[in-house]
Amino acid sequence: MSESFKFKQFSIHQDRCAMKIGTDGVLLGAWASLDKKPNTILDIGAGTGLIALMMAQRSDAEIIDAIEIEEAAYEQCVENLENSPWGDRLFCYHAGLDEFVDEVDDKYDLIISNPPFYSEDVSSGDKARDRARQNNSLPFDELLEGVRRLLSKNGVFSVIVPHKEERLFITVAEKQGLYPKRITRVKGNYESPVKRSLLEFGFARINLTTNELVIEISRQKYTSEYMRLTKAFYLKM
Repeated sequence: MSESFKFKQFSIHQDRCAMKIGTDGVLLGAWASLDKKPNTILDIGAGTGLIALMMAQRSDAEIIDAIEIEEAAYEQCVENLENSPWGDRLFCYHAGLDEFVDEVDDKYDLIISNPPFYSEDVSSGDKARDRARQNNSLPFDELLEGVRRLLSKNGVFSVIVPHKEERLFITVAEKQGLYPKRITRVKGNYESPVKRSLLEFGFARINLTTNELVIEISRQKYTSEYMRLTKAFYLKM
């Protein structure tokens, strides 16, 4: 994986981040709905700053905040945000979600998170990467309680989780008064099983809409739906 990644309107350096840019982050940043024209956006667990930057490219939000607990990733995120065309609208805090919630009085119109969600103990030999990947560094209940406290009354929360965790995540969300509005289930190709679930929540119970997104027809040959979703970002789309 390259230590820097160039998108159409911004570049990201990731040599100091345990979690590198992957399809999940790009998918979530492209999929999250901006229909309500959010003025304030929060990215929880920002990593490289990818999703915050995608939000800046896609929206006119005046405030786009990010939080990142890992020191090296936080420093890199700050650099990536400051070196972008939207540095005046982007700000990263070096904090865990629990301390951020306790210190901030503001509410956000859109909260977005690509959380660490490997609940099983994994070891790659890289401690920072393992910590970033393991769900116990940000359990679902802690994430969702933070979202409940930070989300504005009519706000939207968008997240990506492993498909096998979808039901559990929705159950935990409902305990916080957050209800699913939209679900897109993601497959690598037409033959593969569903791997990821893109989920959108709000405080109101409304009719749930669901659909499916397939990324590739064959290796490096992308579906028209995936290209339509990501073409504003990837150089070769």
